[in-house]
Amino acid sequence: PGAGDAEAPEVRDSVGNVLRDGDTVTVIKDLKVKGANQTLKQGTVIRSIRLTGDPQEIDCRFDGIKGLVLRAEFVRKR
Repeated sequence: PGAGDAEAPEVRDSVGNVLRDGDTVTVIKDLKVKGANQTLKQGTVIRSIRLTGDPQEIDCRFDGIKGLVLRAEFVRKR
């Protein structure tokens, strides 16, 4: 274990794959997006995620939704 390990918590998807910045993920269930009046459907592909420093959350970009943060338990790495 190096000194940098403590800074970045390991973020894992719904099946235990480790997620990294820039990964592409798939939504595993329909999710209602608060404030956007929109639903992300199961199977939606989200490209180039960013880790937030929180082991449960990932920062995503998706058409028409700014500042989208998803819980890692609702996505699967592609």
